[in-house]
Amino acid sequence: MRKTIYTDKAPAALGPYSQANMVGNLLFLSGQVPIVPETGAVSGGGIAVQTERALKNVAEILKAAGTSMDKVIKTTVFLKNMDDFAEMNRVYGTFFKEGAYPSRSAVEVSRLPKDVLVEIEVIAEMGETNG
Repeated sequence: MRKTIYTDKAPAALGPYSQANMVGNLLFLSGQVPIVPETGAVSGGGIAVQTERALKNVAEILKAAGTSMDKVIKTTVFLKNMDDFAEMNRVYGTFFKEGAYPSRSAVEVSRLPKDVLVEIEVIAEMGETNG
C-alpha cells in the first residue's frame, strides 16, 4: 500500500508529482531542488549553498515521513555542471555520517527545473531514526 507524504517545510511540487511516496518499508523522494519553502524562490548562491538547501529540503520530507538522513540508502545527484562535483561533494558529506554513506550516482544534465545547479533524489528506509 502506498502512502503519499507532504510537508509545507519543503517546496511544494512543481508539477503533477508527490514530494514522496512510502511503499512498505521504503520511502521514495522526488528530486529536491534548492527552493526556499517559505518564499518559493530559488536559493541564491553557488553550488555549495544550493546543495545545502536541496538537502535541507530532503531532510524535512524525511522528517515528515518519520525517518531521517541516517536512513537514506540511495541518492541520485543531478548537476548542471560536473565541474561543481567537488564542492557539491564537500557539502553533501556533511549531511551523512562517515561509515554509513548511502549509495550514490551523480550525473551531469543539460538543464534542471528553474535553472538550478543541483537536484537530489533519495530512497530511504523507514523505521527507528537516529537524527
